Amino acid sequence: MVSIGSYQRVEVTDAAASLLRELTAQHGPLMFHQSGGCCDGSSPMCYPVGMFVTSAGDVHLGVLEVAGLDPIDVYMSESQFEYWKYTHLTIDVVPGRGAGFSVEGPTGMRFLIRSRMLNDAELEYFGLTA
Repeated sequence: MVSIGSYQRVEVTDAAASLLRELTAQHGPLMFHQSGGCCDGSSPMCYPVGMFVTSAGDVHLGVLEVAGLDPIDVYMSESQFEYWKYTHLTIDVVPGRGAGFSVEGPTGMRFLIRSRMLNDAELEYFGLTA
């Protein structure tokens, strides 16, 4: 299958982008990390840049482009990525109490991941076909 352009592994909804603008005004540039595990460990955690240090055990999924903001890097632990590598992820926001360390916690909203399987062109683009 022929593909035109490039594909992204991760995107953001308009609602999440709006909250990210508010949070950036309060905290400065932001980034996301999803570690995996139980409880809130499987939720995307949003941190001010520099407050969470990534390592060689993390996969850079991509960059969220939100109008008016610096690019927002999104990472996932390598072990968690093994479960999610065939999916496209969308960061969204819903009412609720998020994890205590994620900056949206006090807002009464929480970030979450919505996913879908990658299509054939995306699988080829990301080198996930035989």
